[in-house]
Amino acid sequence: MSLRNAKRQKPEQQLELPLEYRGETPNGQRSAEASMAASGNERSSDDCLMEQVVEEGNKRLAIKRVRQNKGSAGIDGMSVEELPRYVEGNWARIREELLAGTYHPQVVKRVEIPKASGGVRQLGIPTVVDRMIQQMILNVLQPKFDPMFSEHSYGFRPGRSAHQAVRAAQKYVQDGLRWVVDVDLEKFFDRVNHDILMSRLARRIKDKRMLKLIRRYLEAGVMAQGVVMGRWEGTPQGGPLSPLLANVLLDEVDKELEKRGHAFVRYADDGNVYVRSERAAKDVMATLKRLYAKLRLKVNETKSRVTRVWSSQYLGYGFWVAKGKVVKHRVGTKALKVMKERVRRITSRNGGLSLEQVAERLREYLVGWKEYFRLAETPGIFAQLDEWIGHRLRMVRLKQWKRGTTIFRELRKAGVSRNAAASVAACPRCWWKMSGTSALNIALPNTYFVKLGVPRLASI
Repeated sequence: MSLRNAKRQKPEQQLELPLEYRGETPNGQRSAEASMAASGNERSSDDCLMEQVVEEGNKRLAIKRVRQNKGSAGIDGMSVEELPRYVEGNWARIREELLAGTYHPQVVKRVEIPKASGGVRQLGIPTVVDRMIQQMILNVLQPKFDPMFSEHSYGFRPGRSAHQAVRAAQKYVQDGLRWVVDVDLEKFFDRVNHDILMSRLARRIKDKRMLKLIRRYLEAGVMAQGVVMGRWEGTPQGGPLSPLLANVLLDEVDKELEKRGHAFVRYADDGNVYVRSERAAKDVMATLKRLYAKLRLKVNETKSRVTRVWSSQYLGYGFWVAKGKVVKHRVGTKALKVMKERVRRITSRNGGLSLEQVAERLREYLVGWKEYFRLAETPGIFAQLDEWIGHRLRMVRLKQWKRGTTIFRELRKAGVSRNAAASVAACPRCWWKMSGTSALNIALPNTYFVKLGVPRLASI
């Protein structure tokens, strides 16, 4: 089916863009690359942005970034490793088409990835060439737009991070703003209105070639199961440019909140406003619905709420009050639930992996998890998680021993008494129950798993 014919069909819906898919500097850090890419902006007029995009240095930086971000191939099957050689042989043509305003992106490939909360998240993955071009555009446009964004916006911006957003929220709570307006936009990345977004871009972009190319990326079709579907709304999720476009659109609401003097934080489409009373919070919620409606965005009524800050969570974090009325961070209950479910999958009794392989997978996950939640000031929770993870690992080992005779032999070799070893061996299939006994703790102490590489959350 051609894209022209596909436009007669109703477009499929996609889910929100996960934080893992971003085209900006990893971990929110501004790099020398971005600064180099921006250097030409100050010397060139606004109607010559495409000339800046196709500069040789910008092209090299974009290729480097695409390779660093890795990611799967698009519809053409080209990998990130193949990109440099392809560009070397085809750059003259690509450059000419970009400068002439005749370049047309390829359709994106729809892929599904598991959501932490269950189900799947659908993404549109551009070809690696289109990811390179989007990155080249991003390198030029981000320095142009970013200084104009609200100080309350933290998502997908150089030098800004989720941790900064969480700390800002903590300060508001510490200052006595104990009611929160927690707003969730319904399928935000799917419902971005192209006309409204392009009008906001046109306020600062005068190069018509640039505007035309961005529009083409917005309208690039999606291929799913061999069928190409047209796109009338939404941003191309999975591409480097999408987060910047989201910030351009949502900055309008940020500026209105600033004008009204509100205390708020926004990370991508996840925003909270902090006020002193329930009445004020309800008024803010009504205001936000009106502001988002002007952008043709809809507030998700089931996920948005007005509540006390103690029962809310932001970016995985919650808050609690310590001695001296000091507001501190904690790991949110939902984040804990998601983390435990992930550990359960890694330590599944039917995983078919050796204990060493399980330990390696746990190490990779737990190090990253603890790094994100390093702001949490709840050592007792981390200690409890350590004990629970140890229990899971003992269950894996016990399951691998399987037979009662093997269990008895291995426990005795580890120094467990004959009676205790016999007691465990007599219940060979009570894996979870028996793995919590003192016999297993003696045979497989926490230090055993540390030697295998499993980190202790309480000590990281």
